Amino acid sequence: MPDERIERLAYMTIGAAIEVHRHLGPGFLESVYEAALTVELESRGIECQRQVGVAVEYKGIRVGEGRLDLLVGGALIVELKTVDVLLPIHKAQLLSYLKALGQPLGLLINFKVQVLRQGIQRVILTN
Repeated sequence: MPDERIERLAYMTIGAAIEVHRHLGPGFLESVYEAALTVELESRGIECQRQVGVAVEYKGIRVGEGRLDLLVGGALIVELKTVDVLLPIHKAQLLSYLKALGQPLGLLINFKVQVLRQGIQRVILTN
């Protein structure tokens, strides 16, 4: 289960994402929301990294690399989407990143909605 620090990061990230959506609304490319959310998080004093590389291993051998949209506070994985409907594969992608980094909680945020709260999913890695 996520600890208090990660839960606090998630809460602050959701607030920042709502602020971005309030100003921009739906309709832009994912990269626009990624940049805007980074600006908003950093303006709130929250460390954020974009397009973080994640090593992909198969049976202990590195076979490639994935890319996280955002890593907040060095611990919270945030995947951004601009799609009509979040699909199970989007959640599966986030779960794969959680496993690869050994993190318990990620946020899946779809900006292509009228009310952002409808586009946010918390994804918890369970054993």
